[in-house]
Amino acid sequence: MAKVAEKTEKKLKFTKEQYITWYESMLLMRKFEERTGQLYVQQKIKGFCHLYIGQEAIVAGTVSATKKDDKHITAYRDHAHPIGLGLHPKYVMAEMYAKITGCSKGKGGSMHIFSKEHNFVGGHGIVGGQIPLGAGIAFAEKYNGTDNVCVCSMGDGAVRQGALHEAFNMAMTWKLPVIFIIENNHYAMGTSVERTSNVHDLWKLGLAYDMPAKPVDGMSVEAVHEAMEEAVARARKGDGPTLLEMKTYRYKGHSMSDAQTYRTKDEVKEYQAQDPIEKVLAVMKKNNWIDDAGIEAAEAKVKAIVDESVQFAEESPYPDAEELYHDVYMQKDYPYIIE
Repeated sequence: MAKVAEKTEKKLKFTKEQYITWYESMLLMRKFEERTGQLYVQQKIKGFCHLYIGQEAIVAGTVSATKKDDKHITAYRDHAHPIGLGLHPKYVMAEMYAKITGCSKGKGGSMHIFSKEHNFVGGHGIVGGQIPLGAGIAFAEKYNGTDNVCVCSMGDGAVRQGALHEAFNMAMTWKLPVIFIIENNHYAMGTSVERTSNVHDLWKLGLAYDMPAKPVDGMSVEAVHEAMEEAVARARKGDGPTLLEMKTYRYKGHSMSDAQTYRTKDEVKEYQAQDPIEKVLAVMKKNNWIDDAGIEAAEAKVKAIVDESVQFAEESPYPDAEELYHDVYMQKDYPYIIE
């Protein structure tokens, strides 16, 4: 039996340890987001809130294909990214509670999560605003002579912004080490790609700049890792950027206030049948790497982390009023400042 197991493992491109890491990471993202949704309904979390449920394979596969010093930047659907990079979820939860212990000192909220320690450069609320920032971060890495890359993620709606084309042109002209990821979940808020663009295969936008580009199954963590591994290697060699269209799906609405009248329940079920966590779990079960007891243990471990995060947020204090004046930069000789 041992020899059979060895042969089976050799056929796989990834190790048992990698699958376990992917499973636990995606499960933590999923359970954290589910609890976030519940807390939002209870009005513990206020303001805008965009959940990542269904898209976890993109973060998990991206993290496993990059290194610690690489930079990551995204838009406002940003809770899962820092968690996948290793930030303890309690600091993300505290931020959404607007507590001083949050990763942005309670001043950023759900849409502006940051973690300098884990090289997560946001969480940005302006649609498409992170695209030129991602190119700029990559420029800084090249200027400083590092071999680090910047992973710049965006939604399918953000590709309508003119800044994307400017950033693409500069990135290719200067051969910047940036990987542009379109997290195509098919709907910009509530409007489908087909209704907003003549180009339905969004990866083709890179071809206008001779940028290497291709579609990727964003519901498969293995496919994401392999595509990212290739793009990252290219960037580190100095060959410039890559555009990857990760085709994925969000099971929940665009935000917590989304009635989701633009899609059917059958469509949602169709994509849920391709769930990235279940796919990884299926591989682990097939290879006898996990049993029911192992699944229960993993779920209990994740639940404990999420429970700890909620308790931490609940018990943390709000910022003092004087915090309004911290982390604000101004020109002292500006004539309209009242001393």
